[in-house]
Amino acid sequence: MSLVAVNLASMTVTLEVAEGVGTLRLDRPPMNALDIATQDRLKELAEEAARRDDVRAVVIYGGERVFAAGADIKEMQNMDHAAMVLRSRALQDSFTAVARIPKPVVAAVTGYALGGGCELALCADYRIAADNAKLGQPEILLGLIPGAGGTQRLPRLVGPSKAKDLIFTGRQVKADEALAIGLVDRVVPAAEVYEQAHAWAARLARGPAIALRAAKESVDTGLEADIDTGLAVERNWFAGLFATEDRERGMRSFVEEGPGKAKFV
Repeated sequence: MSLVAVNLASMTVTLEVAEGVGTLRLDRPPMNALDIATQDRLKELAEEAARRDDVRAVVIYGGERVFAAGADIKEMQNMDHAAMVLRSRALQDSFTAVARIPKPVVAAVTGYALGGGCELALCADYRIAADNAKLGQPEILLGLIPGAGGTQRLPRLVGPSKAKDLIFTGRQVKADEALAIGLVDRVVPAAEVYEQAHAWAARLARGPAIALRAAKESVDTGLEADIDTGLAVERNWFAGLFATEDRERGMRSFVEEGPGKAKFV
């Protein structure tokens, strides 16, 4: 029985790699509810994607119909205060593992991205949404607040006032409003979401991996620190990149062939 349970749990999130792009695919029908087993598997595969040299960029995808409709409420209903005190850090850690993948990450959002689903999309560097997508943080309607990073990542992305509106009311926003407030970065026809997200990732997968890592870490660290600390991180990375082969290739190509023609290793 235990072996079957483990195998089934491992199938709720998969990592598929092709041409430098790793797709983290949620697959827990019908709504990709993020139960504990799925959270743990997500963390495991996010850390794997971070380690693997053949993964140069990542797409987070829930399938054609839904991204993720949130946590598994039936599972949470049976948890008391003591149980959630023990679990809440692991919940956050699973999402933080996605946010800390040191490579470009794009969320391909179809259908609902609510609660934990919205919080997962917030962990990406870029969000491409279907024109029928709906996003939101409805936890307040359960007498709760977001617990997987929503109170922190959402205001950093859209500003405190807009974030408080969404968190206080629990309302869902359609794709056009999500684009207007900066919750998503691009809205496309539903049939094109994964294709366009994969194309975004594939383009960056051909780029200079260490420089992309430096850029992501510099931006993310700078947002959490004072400007002097952020400038120090940027300065150290900037100077350090002069030791890389990609920097040599990029500058040589620019001088000899013009901009945008370098092939990186």
